[in-house]
Amino acid sequence: MTIQVKNNIRWVGQRDWEVQNFHGTEYKITKGTSYNSYLIQEEKTVLIDTVDHRFSQQFLQNLEREIDLESIDFIVVNHAEEDHSGAMSALMERIPDTPIYCTEAAIDSIVGHHHHPEWNFNTVKTGDSIDIGNGKQLIFVEAPMLHWPDSMMTYLTEDAVLFSNDAFGQHYCDERLFNDEVDQNELMEQCLRYYSNILTPFSRLVTAKIKEVLSFNLPVDMIATSHGVVWRDNPIQIIEQYLAWADDYQEDRITIFYDSMSNNTRMMADAIAQGIHDVDPDVAVKVFNVSKHDKNEILSNVFRSKGVLVGSSTMNNVMMPKIAGMLEEITGMRFKAKKAGAFGSFGWTGGAVDRIHTRLMDAGFETSMSLKTKWRPDRDGMEKCREDGQYIAKLWANKRPSRMLPTAESCEKNDKPRPSTLSPEKPKAHPIQDAEPPHSADCQCMICTVCNWVYDPAVGEPNQGIEPGTVWSDVPGYFLCPECHLGKDVFTTYQG
Repeated sequence: MTIQVKNNIRWVGQRDWEVQNFHGTEYKITKGTSYNSYLIQEEKTVLIDTVDHRFSQQFLQNLEREIDLESIDFIVVNHAEEDHSGAMSALMERIPDTPIYCTEAAIDSIVGHHHHPEWNFNTVKTGDSIDIGNGKQLIFVEAPMLHWPDSMMTYLTEDAVLFSNDAFGQHYCDERLFNDEVDQNELMEQCLRYYSNILTPFSRLVTAKIKEVLSFNLPVDMIATSHGVVWRDNPIQIIEQYLAWADDYQEDRITIFYDSMSNNTRMMADAIAQGIHDVDPDVAVKVFNVSKHDKNEILSNVFRSKGVLVGSSTMNNVMMPKIAGMLEEITGMRFKAKKAGAFGSFGWTGGAVDRIHTRLMDAGFETSMSLKTKWRPDRDGMEKCREDGQYIAKLWANKRPSRMLPTAESCEKNDKPRPSTLSPEKPKAHPIQDAEPPHSADCQCMICTVCNWVYDPAVGEPNQGIEPGTVWSDVPGYFLCPECHLGKDVFTTYQG
């Protein structure tokens, strides 16, 4: 089955109603997903991406109902991950000499997955274009680390369609393809779940990349994602939402998650939550047991929260393993501008709470006093937990307006004119770029191509033992970017 997207563009992808996990078991899928592949038939016939390898034969059968495979002039690979390019091996067996257009980094990924270095690869960079006839061109935009180094977007002129890869997508399966056809609350919930669990670590890059695309002043009539819906009704809405999510997003919400051996720490969590509500009934308090609740739902709530409280029983003088795993994931998320605290019950020693507190500090949270209770909390112990919740509510009182997830009503059409062109004035400027001091003409600074953090030899990086005056060539190999934690190989010369 195929669906017309616009003019000579057709969706030739695959729905997956049964999938439950993504990235191994790291992302739990609750609404299925789709693998969106697009066929453009102008004077040249172009295929943009394929589908997951499990659907290779079905994909080829569906494609052959539309065209002779030999008529495909070239293939665009926006991303080499298996859910995007899994059917490439089966397709290339049929048309082995067909040109493939992708980023240089994608060649390594594609060959690594499919083991065919002899394929006809053609590398593209941001701003490169290909004429496909009838007055239309494909323009390529590199998007490294959104969310792989090989990622890129492709824009079709005249039709004004942005094939956005993973950006603006969601793991959401429906017989209907377009955003205005599906349940709006479900859609935005899945968009936030997708962003918070997959793209949060790259929020600084999201802002920078959207700003770069906006600077092209390209009209965007549709955004054709790699997963989920095609945004045809007011596609600007999801771009604006991404800008909000990337800007240290938080609501008036506190998330509490814990693991408990004998329900003692669970009792503490209940009392703390009640204490918060006593002082601030307007704040949303969400409580989760990591052993019983959906991990990705917990992470989505942490993303939405101004603060998080983490609890664990002490076992062998350390925290419970599921709490340790969750904190490892949260550290990788690189959340900004959030507060945190630790709590837990213990018997003869309370090492878990101390370790949680340290991990939260390492993860960049502004930490509060920790709370420990010995054995099962009695009436006085429960009252102490409740008082701690009251103290937290006062300490974390919201000082910035809440930016809530859009509701179905807010997504309805209104009388405001819908912009048809992305304007570079709309987003906020990139915070890192705004903070940079002026650089001289002979500047020897280096800039991270992922997050735009600038290494200045005059300053060095004292936190990693790199003294002021250390030129880039002398920076040791163990150096990691303080912002995105990647190595020296992602840095390039700062252009000023």
